Amino acid sequence: MTRMRTVDAAVLILEKEGATEAFGLPGAAINPFYSAMRAHGGIRHTLARHVEGASHMADGYTRAADGNIGICIGTSGPAGTDMITGLYAAQADSVPILCITGQAPVAKLHKEDFQAVGIDAIAKPLTKMAMTVLEPAQVPGAFQQAFQLMRSGRPGPVLIDLPIDVQMAEIEFDIDTYEPLPLAKPAATRAQAAKALDLLTASERPLIVAGGGIINAAASDRLVELAELLGVPVVPTLMGWGAIADDHPLAAGMVGLQTSHRYGNESLLASDFVMGIGNRWANRHTGGIDTYTKGRTFVHIDIEPTQIGRVFAPDYGIVSDAAAALDAMIAVARERATAGALPDYSAWAGDCRARKATLHRKTHFDNVPIKPQRVYEEMNRAFGPDTTYVTTIGLSQIAGAQMLHVFGPRKWINAGQAGPLGWTGPAALGVVRGKPGETVVALSGDYDFQFMIEELAVGAQHKLPYIHVVVNNSYLGLIRQSQRGFEMEAHVSLAFDNINTPHVEGSSANGYGVDHVKVAEGLGCKAIRVERPDDLGAAFAEAGALMAEHQVPVVVEVILERITNISMGVEIDGVNEFEELAMSPDDAPTAILSLAKV
Repeated sequence: MTRMRTVDAAVLILEKEGATEAFGLPGAAINPFYSAMRAHGGIRHTLARHVEGASHMADGYTRAADGNIGICIGTSGPAGTDMITGLYAAQADSVPILCITGQAPVAKLHKEDFQAVGIDAIAKPLTKMAMTVLEPAQVPGAFQQAFQLMRSGRPGPVLIDLPIDVQMAEIEFDIDTYEPLPLAKPAATRAQAAKALDLLTASERPLIVAGGGIINAAASDRLVELAELLGVPVVPTLMGWGAIADDHPLAAGMVGLQTSHRYGNESLLASDFVMGIGNRWANRHTGGIDTYTKGRTFVHIDIEPTQIGRVFAPDYGIVSDAAAALDAMIAVARERATAGALPDYSAWAGDCRARKATLHRKTHFDNVPIKPQRVYEEMNRAFGPDTTYVTTIGLSQIAGAQMLHVFGPRKWINAGQAGPLGWTGPAALGVVRGKPGETVVALSGDYDFQFMIEELAVGAQHKLPYIHVVVNNSYLGLIRQSQRGFEMEAHVSLAFDNINTPHVEGSSANGYGVDHVKVAEGLGCKAIRVERPDDLGAAFAEAGALMAEHQVPVVVEVILERITNISMGVEIDGVNEFEELAMSPDDAPTAILSLAKV
Protein backbone atom coordinates (compact mmCIF):
# COMPACT_ATOMS: atom_id res chain seq x y z
CA MET A 1 0.00 0.00 0.00
CA THR A 2 1.09 3.57 -0.69
CA ARG A 3 0.49 6.52 1.59
CA MET A 4 -0.64 9.67 -0.22
CA ARG A 5 -2.89 12.69 0.06
CA THR A 6 -6.56 12.09 -0.68
CA VAL A 7 -6.37 14.47 -3.66
CA ASP A 8 -3.51 12.46 -5.16
CA ALA A 9 -5.65 9.34 -4.85
CA ALA A 10 -8.60 11.15 -6.43
CA VAL A 11 -6.56 12.23 -9.45
CA LEU A 12 -5.28 8.68 -9.95
CA ILE A 13 -8.92 7.50 -9.91
CA LEU A 14 -9.89 10.09 -12.52
CA GLU A 15 -7.21 8.72 -14.81
CA LYS A 16 -8.23 5.09 -14.28
CA GLU A 17 -11.91 5.91 -14.85
CA GLY A 18 -10.96 7.62 -18.13
CA ALA A 19 -11.95 11.16 -17.09
CA THR A 20 -8.95 13.33 -17.92
CA GLU A 21 -10.50 16.54 -19.28
CA ALA A 22 -11.17 19.27 -16.71
CA PHE A 23 -12.46 22.83 -16.88
CA GLY A 24 -12.42 25.23 -13.96
CA LEU A 25 -10.89 27.96 -11.84
CA PRO A 26 -8.49 27.44 -8.94
CA GLY A 27 -9.02 29.04 -5.55
CA ALA A 28 -7.75 28.81 -2.00
CA ALA A 29 -10.07 26.00 -0.92
CA ILE A 30 -9.39 23.81 -3.97
CA ASN A 31 -5.66 24.50 -4.41
CA PRO A 32 -4.63 21.13 -2.94
CA PHE A 33 -6.59 19.38 -5.69
CA TYR A 34 -4.91 21.58 -8.30
CA SER A 35 -1.51 20.69 -6.82
CA ALA A 36 -2.39 17.02 -7.25
CA MET A 37 -3.37 17.55 -10.89
CA ARG A 38 -0.14 19.43 -11.49
CA ALA A 39 1.95 16.70 -9.88
CA HIS A 40 0.17 13.96 -11.81
CA GLY A 41 0.33 15.73 -15.18
CA GLY A 42 -2.26 13.55 -16.92
CA ILE A 43 -5.38 15.67 -16.42
CA ARG A 44 -5.68 18.44 -19.01
CA HIS A 45 -7.19 21.56 -17.49
CA THR A 46 -8.79 24.47 -19.34
CA LEU A 47 -9.01 27.72 -17.37
CA ALA A 48 -12.47 29.24 -17.74
CA ARG A 49 -13.32 32.91 -17.24
CA HIS A 50 -16.44 32.13 -15.18
CA VAL A 51 -17.19 29.02 -13.13
CA GLU A 52 -20.61 28.60 -14.74
CA GLY A 53 -18.77 28.62 -18.05
CA ALA A 54 -16.55 25.80 -16.79
CA SER A 55 -19.61 23.68 -16.00
CA HIS A 56 -21.01 24.22 -19.51
CA MET A 57 -17.61 23.38 -21.02
CA ALA A 58 -17.63 20.08 -19.13
CA ASP A 59 -21.19 19.49 -20.37
CA GLY A 60 -20.21 20.15 -23.99
CA TYR A 61 -17.16 17.88 -23.66
CA THR A 62 -19.28 15.00 -22.37
CA ARG A 63 -21.82 15.40 -25.17
CA ALA A 64 -19.12 15.49 -27.85
CA ALA A 65 -18.28 11.78 -27.94
CA ASP A 66 -19.41 8.42 -26.60
CA GLY A 67 -17.97 7.64 -23.18
CA ASN A 68 -16.75 11.14 -22.34
CA ILE A 69 -17.16 12.54 -18.83
CA GLY A 70 -16.21 16.18 -18.42
CA ILE A 71 -15.00 17.53 -15.09
CA CYS A 72 -15.67 21.03 -13.74
CA ILE A 73 -13.73 22.31 -10.76
CA GLY A 74 -14.15 25.32 -8.50
CA THR A 75 -13.33 26.58 -5.05
CA SER A 76 -15.69 26.90 -2.09
CA GLY A 77 -18.77 29.09 -1.80
CA PRO A 78 -19.77 31.02 -4.94
CA ALA A 79 -17.84 28.71 -7.28
CA GLY A 80 -20.19 25.89 -6.38
CA THR A 81 -23.31 28.01 -6.56
CA ASP A 82 -22.18 29.39 -9.93
CA MET A 83 -22.01 25.83 -11.27
CA ILE A 84 -25.57 24.96 -10.21
CA THR A 85 -26.97 26.12 -13.57
CA GLY A 86 -24.49 23.82 -15.31
CA LEU A 87 -25.54 20.90 -13.13
CA TYR A 88 -29.19 21.63 -13.92
CA ALA A 89 -28.55 21.69 -17.67
CA ALA A 90 -26.66 18.40 -17.47
CA GLN A 91 -29.21 16.70 -15.22
CA ALA A 92 -32.14 17.78 -17.38
CA ASP A 93 -30.57 16.28 -20.51
CA SER A 94 -29.12 13.13 -18.86
CA VAL A 95 -25.49 14.20 -19.23
CA PRO A 96 -22.82 12.86 -16.82
CA ILE A 97 -20.42 15.53 -15.60
CA LEU A 98 -18.34 15.47 -12.43
CA CYS A 99 -18.31 18.68 -10.41
CA ILE A 100 -15.57 18.99 -7.78
CA THR A 101 -15.62 21.84 -5.27
CA GLY A 102 -13.38 22.94 -2.48
CA GLN A 103 -14.80 23.60 0.98
CA ALA A 104 -13.92 25.15 4.34
CA PRO A 105 -12.32 22.84 6.94
CA VAL A 106 -14.66 20.27 8.47
CA ALA A 107 -14.52 21.92 11.89
CA LYS A 108 -15.63 25.25 10.42
CA LEU A 109 -18.64 24.05 8.40
CA HIS A 110 -21.12 25.11 11.08
CA LYS A 111 -19.36 28.37 11.96
CA GLU A 112 -20.28 30.45 8.87
CA ASP A 113 -16.66 30.39 7.76
CA PHE A 114 -15.54 32.46 4.77
CA GLN A 115 -17.11 31.07 1.59
CA ALA A 116 -18.47 28.04 3.43
CA VAL A 117 -21.84 26.99 2.04
CA GLY A 118 -23.73 23.71 2.15
CA ILE A 119 -23.27 23.07 -1.56
CA ASP A 120 -24.21 19.39 -1.20
CA ALA A 121 -27.71 20.32 -0.04
CA ILE A 122 -28.05 22.96 -2.77
CA ALA A 123 -26.93 20.57 -5.52
CA LYS A 124 -28.72 17.43 -4.34
CA PRO A 125 -31.98 17.99 -6.30
CA LEU A 126 -29.99 18.50 -9.52
CA THR A 127 -27.54 15.60 -9.30
CA LYS A 128 -27.46 11.83 -8.91
CA MET A 129 -25.26 12.35 -5.86
CA ALA A 130 -24.03 15.43 -4.00
CA MET A 131 -21.68 14.68 -1.14
CA THR A 132 -19.46 16.67 1.18
CA VAL A 133 -16.76 14.18 2.16
CA LEU A 134 -16.09 14.54 5.88
CA GLU A 135 -13.71 11.62 6.38
CA PRO A 136 -10.48 11.41 4.35
CA ALA A 137 -10.69 7.63 3.99
CA GLN A 138 -14.04 8.03 2.19
CA VAL A 139 -12.55 9.98 -0.73
CA PRO A 140 -11.69 6.98 -2.97
CA GLY A 141 -15.09 5.41 -2.37
CA ALA A 142 -16.87 8.69 -3.08
CA PHE A 143 -15.17 9.02 -6.46
CA GLN A 144 -15.72 5.33 -7.22
CA GLN A 145 -19.44 5.65 -6.48
CA ALA A 146 -19.65 8.90 -8.45
CA PHE A 147 -18.50 7.21 -11.66
CA GLN A 148 -20.81 4.26 -11.12
CA LEU A 149 -23.81 6.55 -10.62
CA MET A 150 -22.96 8.84 -13.54
CA ARG A 151 -22.82 5.88 -15.92
CA SER A 152 -25.63 3.69 -14.53
CA GLY A 153 -29.29 3.92 -15.48
CA ARG A 154 -30.27 7.37 -16.69
CA PRO A 155 -26.94 9.23 -16.84
CA GLY A 156 -26.48 12.44 -14.92
CA PRO A 157 -24.10 14.70 -12.98
CA VAL A 158 -22.49 14.23 -9.57
CA LEU A 159 -20.95 16.77 -7.18
CA ILE A 160 -18.15 15.93 -4.74
CA ASP A 161 -17.33 18.62 -2.19
CA LEU A 162 -13.92 18.37 -0.52
CA PRO A 163 -13.10 20.31 2.67
CA ILE A 164 -9.54 21.59 2.48
CA ASP A 165 -8.34 19.56 5.48
CA VAL A 166 -9.82 16.41 3.92
CA GLN A 167 -7.90 17.20 0.73
CA MET A 168 -4.62 17.53 2.64
CA ALA A 169 -5.05 14.41 4.79
CA GLU A 170 -3.03 11.30 3.97
CA ILE A 171 -4.53 7.84 3.45
CA GLU A 172 -3.35 4.41 2.33
CA PHE A 173 -4.38 3.77 -1.29
CA ASP A 174 -3.47 1.28 -4.01
CA ILE A 175 -4.41 2.45 -7.51
CA ASP A 176 -3.07 -0.73 -9.10
CA THR A 177 -5.90 -2.81 -7.67
CA TYR A 178 -8.58 -0.15 -7.96
CA GLU A 179 -11.47 -1.22 -10.20
CA PRO A 180 -14.50 0.73 -11.41
CA LEU A 181 -17.76 -0.49 -9.91
CA PRO A 182 -20.13 -2.51 -12.13
CA LEU A 183 -22.83 -0.55 -13.92
CA ALA A 184 -26.56 -1.12 -13.64
CA LYS A 185 -28.31 -1.03 -17.02
CA PRO A 186 -31.67 -2.77 -17.39
CA ALA A 187 -32.13 -4.80 -20.58
CA ALA A 188 -35.30 -5.74 -22.42
CA THR A 189 -36.06 -9.46 -22.53
CA ARG A 190 -36.80 -11.37 -25.71
CA ALA A 191 -40.43 -11.66 -24.63
CA GLN A 192 -40.70 -7.90 -24.17
CA ALA A 193 -39.11 -7.26 -27.56
CA ALA A 194 -41.50 -9.71 -29.21
CA LYS A 195 -44.49 -8.06 -27.53
CA ALA A 196 -43.40 -4.60 -28.69
CA LEU A 197 -42.99 -5.86 -32.27
CA ASP A 198 -46.35 -7.64 -32.10
CA LEU A 199 -48.00 -4.30 -31.33
CA LEU A 200 -46.01 -2.53 -34.06
CA THR A 201 -46.72 -5.07 -36.78
CA ALA A 202 -50.43 -5.07 -35.92
CA SER A 203 -50.52 -1.44 -37.11
CA GLU A 204 -50.74 -0.02 -40.63
CA ARG A 205 -48.85 3.24 -40.21
CA PRO A 206 -46.15 2.88 -37.51
CA LEU A 207 -43.46 5.38 -36.50
CA ILE A 208 -40.43 5.11 -34.24
CA VAL A 209 -39.67 8.16 -32.06
CA ALA A 210 -35.91 8.24 -31.41
CA GLY A 211 -34.90 10.08 -28.23
CA GLY A 212 -31.61 11.20 -26.77
CA GLY A 213 -31.33 7.91 -24.88
CA ILE A 214 -30.36 6.26 -28.16
CA ILE A 215 -27.44 8.65 -28.57
CA ASN A 216 -26.44 8.24 -24.89
CA ALA A 217 -26.38 4.47 -25.45
CA ALA A 218 -24.26 4.79 -28.63
CA ALA A 219 -27.02 2.87 -30.38
CA SER A 220 -27.75 5.01 -33.45
CA ASP A 221 -26.49 2.32 -35.82
CA ARG A 222 -28.82 -0.19 -34.20
CA LEU A 223 -31.77 2.18 -34.50
CA VAL A 224 -31.13 2.50 -38.24
CA GLU A 225 -30.76 -1.27 -38.55
CA LEU A 226 -34.11 -1.90 -36.86
CA ALA A 227 -35.86 0.79 -38.91
CA GLU A 228 -34.48 -0.71 -42.14
CA LEU A 229 -35.43 -4.26 -41.13
CA LEU A 230 -38.99 -3.16 -40.44
CA GLY A 231 -39.20 -0.47 -43.14
CA VAL A 232 -40.64 1.90 -40.53
CA PRO A 233 -40.04 5.70 -40.64
CA VAL A 234 -38.23 7.39 -37.74
CA VAL A 235 -39.01 10.70 -36.01
CA PRO A 236 -36.07 11.98 -33.93
CA THR A 237 -36.70 14.23 -30.96
CA LEU A 238 -34.62 17.38 -30.59
CA MET A 239 -32.28 15.50 -28.23
CA GLY A 240 -32.23 12.50 -30.56
CA TRP A 241 -31.62 14.49 -33.74
CA GLY A 242 -28.87 12.79 -35.69
CA ALA A 243 -29.65 9.29 -34.43
CA ILE A 244 -30.76 8.77 -38.03
CA ALA A 245 -29.27 11.03 -40.70
CA ASP A 246 -31.69 13.59 -42.13
CA ASP A 247 -31.10 12.30 -45.65
CA HIS A 248 -31.91 8.67 -44.80
CA PRO A 249 -35.02 7.51 -46.72
CA LEU A 250 -36.72 6.55 -43.43
CA ALA A 251 -35.99 9.86 -41.63
CA ALA A 252 -39.46 11.38 -41.33
CA GLY A 253 -38.62 14.76 -39.76
CA MET A 254 -39.07 16.17 -36.28
CA VAL A 255 -42.40 16.60 -34.52
CA GLY A 256 -43.40 19.35 -32.12
CA LEU A 257 -44.65 22.83 -31.42
CA GLN A 258 -41.41 24.67 -32.22
CA THR A 259 -38.40 22.62 -33.32
CA SER A 260 -40.33 20.62 -35.87
CA HIS A 261 -40.91 20.13 -39.57
CA ARG A 262 -44.25 20.51 -41.29
CA TYR A 263 -43.83 17.06 -42.80
CA GLY A 264 -42.88 15.54 -39.43
CA ASN A 265 -46.03 16.78 -37.75
CA GLU A 266 -48.22 15.63 -40.63
CA SER A 267 -46.71 12.14 -40.60
CA LEU A 268 -47.21 11.80 -36.85
CA LEU A 269 -50.84 12.87 -37.22
CA ALA A 270 -51.30 10.29 -39.99
CA SER A 271 -49.77 7.44 -37.95
CA ASP A 272 -51.63 4.79 -35.96
CA PHE A 273 -48.72 3.45 -33.85
CA VAL A 274 -45.73 5.10 -32.15
CA MET A 275 -42.80 3.40 -30.44
CA GLY A 276 -40.73 5.82 -28.35
CA ILE A 277 -37.19 4.73 -27.50
CA GLY A 278 -35.10 6.71 -25.01
CA ASN A 279 -37.39 9.76 -25.08
CA ARG A 280 -39.31 11.75 -22.46
CA TRP A 281 -42.45 12.84 -24.38
CA ALA A 282 -41.38 16.44 -23.69
CA ASN A 283 -44.25 18.91 -23.96
CA ARG A 284 -42.67 20.88 -26.81
CA HIS A 285 -42.56 17.63 -28.76
CA THR A 286 -46.08 16.43 -27.94
CA GLY A 287 -48.12 19.59 -27.47
CA GLY A 288 -51.56 18.68 -26.15
CA ILE A 289 -51.59 15.03 -25.09
CA ASP A 290 -55.09 14.40 -26.43
CA THR A 291 -54.10 15.57 -29.92
CA TYR A 292 -50.80 13.70 -29.81
CA THR A 293 -52.20 10.35 -28.65
CA LYS A 294 -55.65 10.22 -30.30
CA GLY A 295 -56.07 7.16 -32.50
CA ARG A 296 -52.57 5.84 -31.86
CA THR A 297 -51.13 2.89 -29.92
CA PHE A 298 -47.97 3.65 -27.93
CA VAL A 299 -45.00 1.62 -26.78
CA HIS A 300 -42.50 3.43 -24.56
CA ILE A 301 -38.97 2.14 -23.89
CA ASP A 302 -36.75 4.00 -21.44
CA ILE A 303 -33.88 3.22 -19.09
CA GLU A 304 -35.52 5.10 -16.19
CA PRO A 305 -38.52 3.20 -14.73
CA THR A 306 -40.32 6.33 -13.54
CA GLN A 307 -40.29 7.80 -17.06
CA ILE A 308 -42.78 5.16 -18.17
CA GLY A 309 -46.19 6.74 -17.71
CA ARG A 310 -44.84 10.07 -16.46
CA VAL A 311 -46.50 12.13 -19.21
CA PHE A 312 -49.16 9.70 -20.41
CA ALA A 313 -49.83 5.99 -20.00
CA PRO A 314 -48.48 3.98 -22.94
CA ASP A 315 -50.20 0.82 -24.11
CA TYR A 316 -47.00 -1.05 -23.31
CA GLY A 317 -43.87 0.01 -21.44
CA ILE A 318 -40.39 -1.53 -21.24
CA VAL A 319 -37.64 -0.46 -18.85
CA SER A 320 -34.43 -0.93 -20.77
CA ASP A 321 -31.24 0.64 -21.97
CA ALA A 322 -31.88 1.74 -25.55
CA ALA A 323 -29.05 -0.33 -27.01
CA ALA A 324 -30.20 -3.49 -25.23
CA ALA A 325 -33.80 -2.98 -26.34
CA LEU A 326 -32.77 -2.39 -29.94
CA ASP A 327 -30.55 -5.49 -29.90
CA ALA A 328 -33.43 -7.61 -28.64
CA MET A 329 -35.89 -6.23 -31.21
CA ILE A 330 -33.36 -6.62 -34.05
CA ALA A 331 -32.92 -10.30 -33.18
CA VAL A 332 -36.68 -10.91 -33.22
CA ALA A 333 -37.20 -8.82 -36.36
CA ARG A 334 -34.47 -10.71 -38.23
CA GLU A 335 -36.13 -14.03 -37.45
CA ARG A 336 -39.50 -12.73 -38.60
CA ALA A 337 -38.01 -11.24 -41.75
CA THR A 338 -36.41 -14.60 -42.61
CA ALA A 339 -39.77 -16.28 -42.06
CA GLY A 340 -41.52 -13.69 -44.23
CA ALA A 341 -43.63 -12.63 -41.26
CA LEU A 342 -43.09 -8.86 -41.37
CA PRO A 343 -45.63 -6.50 -42.99
CA ASP A 344 -44.65 -4.41 -45.99
CA TYR A 345 -44.59 -0.77 -44.92
CA SER A 346 -43.12 0.59 -48.16
CA ALA A 347 -46.33 2.41 -49.13
CA TRP A 348 -46.54 4.12 -45.72
CA ALA A 349 -42.85 5.02 -45.83
CA GLY A 350 -43.42 6.42 -49.31
CA ASP A 351 -46.24 8.60 -48.00
CA CYS A 352 -43.93 10.00 -45.31
CA ARG A 353 -41.24 10.63 -47.92
CA ALA A 354 -43.74 12.43 -50.16
CA ARG A 355 -44.62 14.78 -47.29
CA LYS A 356 -40.91 15.35 -46.73
CA ALA A 357 -40.62 16.43 -50.37
CA THR A 358 -43.56 18.82 -50.38
CA LEU A 359 -44.19 20.40 -46.97
CA HIS A 360 -41.43 22.99 -46.65
CA ARG A 361 -41.07 26.47 -45.22
CA LYS A 362 -39.58 29.12 -47.46
CA THR A 363 -35.92 29.91 -46.77
CA HIS A 364 -34.84 31.89 -49.83
CA PHE A 365 -35.45 35.51 -48.98
CA ASP A 366 -33.42 38.39 -50.45
CA ASN A 367 -34.54 40.98 -47.89
CA VAL A 368 -32.21 43.54 -46.33
CA PRO A 369 -32.00 43.50 -43.33
CA ILE A 370 -31.60 39.74 -43.61
CA LYS A 371 -34.40 37.35 -42.71
CA PRO A 372 -33.16 34.54 -40.45
CA GLN A 373 -34.42 31.78 -42.74
CA ARG A 374 -31.82 32.77 -45.34
CA VAL A 375 -29.03 32.37 -42.79
CA TYR A 376 -29.84 28.69 -42.26
CA GLU A 377 -30.15 28.11 -46.00
CA GLU A 378 -26.64 29.47 -46.46
CA MET A 379 -25.35 27.47 -43.48
CA ASN A 380 -26.64 24.32 -45.16
CA ARG A 381 -24.62 25.25 -48.24
CA ALA A 382 -21.48 26.22 -46.36
CA PHE A 383 -21.18 23.47 -43.75
CA GLY A 384 -20.94 19.82 -44.72
CA PRO A 385 -22.40 16.65 -43.22
CA ASP A 386 -19.49 16.29 -40.77
CA THR A 387 -20.37 19.57 -39.04
CA THR A 388 -21.33 19.53 -35.37
CA TYR A 389 -23.82 22.24 -34.36
CA VAL A 390 -24.02 23.59 -30.79
CA THR A 391 -26.88 25.75 -29.49
CA THR A 392 -29.34 26.46 -26.68
CA ILE A 393 -32.79 28.02 -26.42
CA GLY A 394 -34.03 30.96 -28.49
CA LEU A 395 -35.58 31.76 -31.85
CA SER A 396 -32.19 30.95 -33.35
CA GLN A 397 -32.37 27.40 -32.00
CA ILE A 398 -36.00 26.94 -33.05
CA ALA A 399 -35.49 28.23 -36.58
CA GLY A 400 -32.19 26.38 -36.85
CA ALA A 401 -33.84 23.09 -35.92
CA GLN A 402 -36.56 23.72 -38.51
CA MET A 403 -34.11 24.45 -41.35
CA LEU A 404 -30.64 23.03 -40.68
CA HIS A 405 -29.65 19.42 -41.42
CA VAL A 406 -27.92 16.91 -39.15
CA PHE A 407 -26.26 13.77 -40.47
CA GLY A 408 -25.14 11.73 -37.48
CA PRO A 409 -25.24 11.23 -33.71
CA ARG A 410 -23.63 13.89 -31.52
CA LYS A 411 -23.64 16.35 -34.42
CA TRP A 412 -26.50 18.35 -32.89
CA ILE A 413 -25.47 19.32 -29.35
CA ASN A 414 -28.23 21.24 -27.70
CA ALA A 415 -29.24 22.28 -24.18
CA GLY A 416 -32.76 20.90 -24.46
CA GLN A 417 -34.83 20.88 -21.30
CA ALA A 418 -33.06 23.56 -19.24
CA GLY A 419 -31.92 25.76 -22.13
CA PRO A 420 -29.88 28.31 -20.15
CA LEU A 421 -28.87 31.41 -22.07
CA GLY A 422 -25.10 31.69 -22.29
CA TRP A 423 -24.66 27.90 -22.58
CA THR A 424 -23.71 27.85 -26.26
CA GLY A 425 -20.29 29.50 -26.23
CA PRO A 426 -18.67 27.60 -23.36
CA ALA A 427 -20.35 24.34 -24.41
CA ALA A 428 -18.89 24.80 -27.90
CA LEU A 429 -15.42 25.11 -26.37
CA GLY A 430 -15.99 21.83 -24.54
CA VAL A 431 -17.15 20.23 -27.78
CA VAL A 432 -13.96 21.40 -29.52
CA ARG A 433 -11.96 19.74 -26.74
CA GLY A 434 -13.95 16.56 -27.34
CA LYS A 435 -13.76 16.70 -31.16
CA PRO A 436 -10.28 17.98 -31.97
CA GLY A 437 -9.83 18.80 -35.63
CA GLU A 438 -13.53 18.57 -36.47
CA THR A 439 -15.78 21.40 -37.70
CA VAL A 440 -17.81 22.86 -34.83
CA VAL A 441 -20.37 25.60 -35.52
CA ALA A 442 -22.20 27.33 -32.68
CA LEU A 443 -25.49 29.16 -33.21
CA SER A 444 -26.67 31.98 -30.94
CA GLY A 445 -29.02 34.87 -30.82
CA ASP A 446 -27.46 38.10 -29.62
CA TYR A 447 -28.63 37.69 -26.01
CA ASP A 448 -27.40 34.10 -25.63
CA PHE A 449 -24.08 35.27 -27.08
CA GLN A 450 -23.79 38.17 -24.64
CA PHE A 451 -24.52 36.09 -21.53
CA MET A 452 -21.09 34.43 -21.36
CA ILE A 453 -19.23 36.27 -24.09
CA GLU A 454 -16.09 36.43 -21.92
CA GLU A 455 -15.50 32.72 -22.58
CA LEU A 456 -14.36 33.60 -26.11
CA ALA A 457 -11.06 34.51 -24.47
CA VAL A 458 -10.73 30.88 -23.36
CA GLY A 459 -10.90 29.80 -26.99
CA ALA A 460 -8.25 32.36 -27.93
CA GLN A 461 -5.93 31.46 -25.06
CA HIS A 462 -6.18 27.70 -25.47
CA LYS A 463 -6.44 27.65 -29.30
CA LEU A 464 -9.94 26.13 -29.48
CA PRO A 465 -11.16 27.07 -32.97
CA TYR A 466 -14.83 27.03 -33.95
CA ILE A 467 -17.25 29.24 -35.87
CA HIS A 468 -19.89 31.09 -33.84
CA VAL A 469 -22.83 32.30 -35.95
CA VAL A 470 -24.62 35.11 -34.11
CA VAL A 471 -27.99 36.09 -35.57
CA ASN A 472 -28.50 39.59 -34.22
CA ASN A 473 -31.91 41.24 -34.22
CA SER A 474 -31.12 43.27 -31.07
CA TYR A 475 -34.12 41.68 -29.37
CA LEU A 476 -34.98 38.95 -26.91
CA GLY A 477 -36.71 37.43 -29.91
CA LEU A 478 -38.40 34.38 -28.40
CA ILE A 479 -39.62 36.32 -25.38
CA ARG A 480 -40.86 39.13 -27.62
CA GLN A 481 -42.79 36.62 -29.70
CA SER A 482 -44.29 35.00 -26.61
CA GLN A 483 -45.42 38.43 -25.37
CA ARG A 484 -47.70 38.77 -28.38
CA GLY A 485 -50.29 36.80 -26.44
CA PHE A 486 -50.24 39.50 -23.77
CA GLU A 487 -50.50 42.29 -26.36
CA MET A 488 -47.31 43.86 -25.10
CA GLU A 489 -43.63 44.31 -25.78
CA ALA A 490 -41.95 44.79 -22.41
CA HIS A 491 -38.22 44.92 -21.65
CA VAL A 492 -37.16 42.83 -24.64
CA SER A 493 -35.32 45.32 -26.85
CA LEU A 494 -31.52 45.39 -26.74
CA ALA A 495 -31.20 48.27 -29.22
CA PHE A 496 -29.41 51.52 -28.45
CA ASP A 497 -27.08 53.95 -30.21
CA ASN A 498 -23.59 52.84 -29.31
CA ILE A 499 -21.47 55.96 -28.74
CA ASN A 500 -18.35 54.02 -29.77
CA THR A 501 -19.76 52.78 -33.06
CA PRO A 502 -20.18 55.57 -35.60
CA HIS A 503 -23.39 55.74 -37.61
CA VAL A 504 -22.72 54.35 -41.09
CA GLU A 505 -25.01 55.55 -43.85
CA GLY A 506 -26.98 52.61 -45.27
CA SER A 507 -25.82 50.12 -42.62
CA SER A 508 -28.44 47.74 -41.20
CA ALA A 509 -26.51 47.62 -37.92
CA ASN A 510 -27.12 51.26 -36.92
CA GLY A 511 -28.73 51.39 -33.49
CA TYR A 512 -28.20 47.67 -32.78
CA GLY A 513 -26.34 48.39 -29.54
CA VAL A 514 -23.47 46.09 -28.57
CA ASP A 515 -20.69 45.96 -31.14
CA HIS A 516 -20.06 42.21 -31.10
CA VAL A 517 -17.22 42.47 -33.62
CA LYS A 518 -15.23 44.82 -31.37
CA VAL A 519 -15.91 42.73 -28.28
CA ALA A 520 -14.87 39.49 -30.00
CA GLU A 521 -11.69 41.09 -31.31
CA GLY A 522 -10.94 42.52 -27.85
CA LEU A 523 -11.16 38.99 -26.45
CA GLY A 524 -8.57 37.72 -28.92
CA CYS A 525 -10.85 36.26 -31.58
CA LYS A 526 -11.71 37.07 -35.18
CA ALA A 527 -15.09 38.45 -36.23
CA ILE A 528 -17.02 39.25 -39.40
CA ARG A 529 -20.24 41.24 -39.76
CA VAL A 530 -22.71 40.43 -42.56
CA GLU A 531 -25.53 42.76 -43.60
CA ARG A 532 -26.58 41.40 -47.01
CA PRO A 533 -27.80 37.88 -47.76
CA ASP A 534 -25.62 37.46 -50.82
CA ASP A 535 -22.54 37.94 -48.63
CA LEU A 536 -23.30 35.08 -46.26
CA GLY A 537 -21.58 32.34 -48.25
CA ALA A 538 -18.36 34.30 -48.60
CA ALA A 539 -18.43 35.20 -44.90
CA PHE A 540 -18.73 31.57 -43.85
CA ALA A 541 -15.87 30.64 -46.17
CA GLU A 542 -13.72 33.45 -44.78
CA ALA A 543 -14.56 32.36 -41.24
CA GLY A 544 -13.31 28.87 -42.01
CA ALA A 545 -10.07 30.25 -43.42
CA LEU A 546 -9.52 32.57 -40.42
CA MET A 547 -10.24 29.73 -38.01
CA ALA A 548 -7.72 27.47 -39.74
CA GLU A 549 -5.07 30.18 -39.87
CA HIS A 550 -5.34 31.55 -36.34
CA GLN A 551 -6.80 28.57 -34.41
CA VAL A 552 -9.22 30.79 -32.49
CA PRO A 553 -13.01 31.16 -32.41
CA VAL A 554 -14.38 33.17 -35.32
CA VAL A 555 -17.64 35.07 -34.87
CA VAL A 556 -19.91 35.63 -37.85
CA GLU A 557 -22.47 38.24 -36.82
CA VAL A 558 -25.48 38.45 -39.12
CA ILE A 559 -27.60 41.59 -38.85
CA LEU A 560 -31.21 40.44 -39.04
CA GLU A 561 -34.43 42.32 -39.45
CA ARG A 562 -35.64 43.36 -36.00
CA ILE A 563 -38.85 41.31 -35.96
CA THR A 564 -39.42 37.85 -37.38
CA ASN A 565 -42.03 35.49 -35.97
CA ILE A 566 -40.86 31.87 -36.27
CA SER A 567 -43.34 29.03 -36.82
CA MET A 568 -44.78 27.62 -33.60
CA GLY A 569 -48.08 26.83 -31.91
CA VAL A 570 -49.74 25.08 -28.98
CA GLU A 571 -50.86 21.91 -30.79
CA ILE A 572 -49.02 19.86 -33.41
CA ASP A 573 -52.04 20.20 -35.69
CA GLY A 574 -52.14 23.98 -35.15
CA VAL A 575 -48.65 25.37 -35.74
CA ASN A 576 -48.83 28.99 -36.86
CA GLU A 577 -46.91 29.67 -40.06
CA PHE A 578 -46.07 33.36 -39.87
CA GLU A 579 -43.91 33.48 -42.99
CA GLU A 580 -44.37 32.30 -46.56
CA LEU A 581 -44.37 28.59 -47.31
CA ALA A 582 -42.27 27.07 -50.08
CA MET A 583 -44.20 26.83 -53.35
CA SER A 584 -41.33 25.91 -55.68
CA PRO A 585 -37.88 24.30 -55.36
CA ASP A 586 -36.30 27.77 -55.51
CA ASP A 587 -38.13 28.74 -52.31
CA ALA A 588 -36.30 26.09 -50.27
CA PRO A 589 -33.21 25.19 -52.30
CA THR A 590 -31.34 23.40 -49.51
CA ALA A 591 -34.23 21.25 -48.30
CA ILE A 592 -33.30 17.57 -47.87
CA LEU A 593 -35.75 16.67 -50.64
CA SER A 594 -36.37 19.31 -53.30
CA LEU A 595 -39.98 20.40 -53.42
CA ALA A 596 -42.24 17.82 -55.15
CA LYS A 597 -39.26 15.57 -55.95
CA VAL A 598 -39.81 12.16 -54.34
